[in-house]
Amino acid sequence: MAVFIGAIVQGGVGFGLGLVGAPVLTMLEPSVMPGAIQIVNMTLPLFTLAAEWRKVDWRGLGFAVMGRLPGSVIGAYIVVYISVHTLGVFVGAMVLVAVALTARSLTVPRTPRTLTGAGFISGITGTATGIGGPPMALIYQNAKGPQIRATLAMFFFLSAAQSLAILAWVDRLPSAALTTGAILLAPMIAGFLVSAPLRRYLDGGKVRTAILIVAAASALMLITQSLTA
Repeated sequence: MAVFIGAIVQGGVGFGLGLVGAPVLTMLEPSVMPGAIQIVNMTLPLFTLAAEWRKVDWRGLGFAVMGRLPGSVIGAYIVVYISVHTLGVFVGAMVLVAVALTARSLTVPRTPRTLTGAGFISGITGTATGIGGPPMALIYQNAKGPQIRATLAMFFFLSAAQSLAILAWVDRLPSAALTTGAILLAPMIAGFLVSAPLRRYLDGGKVRTAILIVAAASALMLITQSLTA
């Protein structure tokens, strides 16, 4: 159910699957995380790209992916050696600050530096916790809905593949994670298929508000998960 709802949110906004799915999976079966959610994170973007791939911001994507690679390595290091819970509280707080500032009409410029930085932070949090969408979404919050969804979809596909490879490299990708991720593809597909009305609604000028709401909710969930785990 969590993956189904998360797929509806991501199908409409461009991110959000990790927001709903990662905390629930972590509470129910922490041994399969973050690998299981990364299987789903890598598959769902393909459905978005099948419909909106022409809207990808390739230049911005390049800088973001360049920043994500070192971030993913740090995220894997955290999974092995450092408390993920401490990271979750810190990142969640930073996302809430960013949401508060941007909600007050502060514009985050979409530059090579900010894109690389967002990719770097996303790499750390995505690899360590399965929630890597908010930093990139905040950078693209003023873009049009199709460009946001297409660019984030390509970024998440490449990011999840990268994270899975690194998790396997540090021996944190058990077979149970792969099996669980494969099972969760069914509710993920169902969620995406019913997200079409949400996309049409948000594309009527409501995407930015939706991004800020989902990013804030993601941060709160991450903090709560980190403090209660």
